[in-house]
Amino acid sequence: MTDGFPISGLRSVELEAPDLDQAAAFYTRIWGLTEAARSQGHVYLRCEGDDPYTVRLSQGNAPVMLSYTLRAADSTDLATLLTRAEAAGGKAEGGIAPLSDFGGGTGFSMLDTVGRRLRIVQGDDRVAEDFTEHSRPDRLSHLNINTTDLERDIAFYVDGLGFTVSDRSKIMGFVRTNSDHHTIVLARAPVETLNHIAFNHRNWEDVMKASGRMVDEDHPMGWGPGRHGPGDNVFAYFVDPFGIVIEHTAEMLQIDETYRVGGPADWTWPPGRIDHWGIAPPKTETCKAAQLAIPFK
Repeated sequence: MTDGFPISGLRSVELEAPDLDQAAAFYTRIWGLTEAARSQGHVYLRCEGDDPYTVRLSQGNAPVMLSYTLRAADSTDLATLLTRAEAAGGKAEGGIAPLSDFGGGTGFSMLDTVGRRLRIVQGDDRVAEDFTEHSRPDRLSHLNINTTDLERDIAFYVDGLGFTVSDRSKIMGFVRTNSDHHTIVLARAPVETLNHIAFNHRNWEDVMKASGRMVDEDHPMGWGPGRHGPGDNVFAYFVDPFGIVIEHTAEMLQIDETYRVGGPADWTWPPGRIDHWGIAPPKTETCKAAQLAIPFK
């Protein structure tokens, strides 16, 4: 449900990897995505839902986040949204035009207040859902972005893109653009980088099965399993072969305008506990370092 938001959700992420074939093999064979197309040096991978793709991989010298793509609601006037985003500190890269990506659609590209690239798409293709019994993600859940100025970036999403704040913790701001508790998480950090990309599953059992597939292939869990505070979602974090932190998640809390926005005092844990269940071990040093390391290009 979009509940009148100008943005209906997170459609895709666009990444560069130093070995395109290795990256495509990892994300299909082990992580659980399906190759949808190859075109002009890009590999497009999709989840089980109706998005034409959820990850676009391109060859690069190092792992970087090129952009992320938000889908505008069908009723949204793109020109009005672009003007609004620019007024909030965004910088348009050209105007509204057809997208050349697999899946098509019309939209625009812009840089946020510190130069991270995001794209807005409307009217892109929808594909037949492909649900299986193989614990594959059905869509992207959320994106976690590091920021040196939490208030600045919350304001950009709220004032510029029509998101609303769902919760605040000591170091994070959670903003939503549909009934999911959060679509974007902003984390205080000394750098303006990618923190992690989260992939949604239909239930926590699939999160566990997908995590088992990773462990079977010698990719250790970086953090989890556990159940988060804000959002109440089940989580299992991993680091991909190129250093990008990725999360299997499920059961995100569904909220509406009646939800009481929490503050830091609402999200404190007793000593020794870092999630609702109380079973998640401390995050590995490898995972913590990787959560700061991937730049936006």
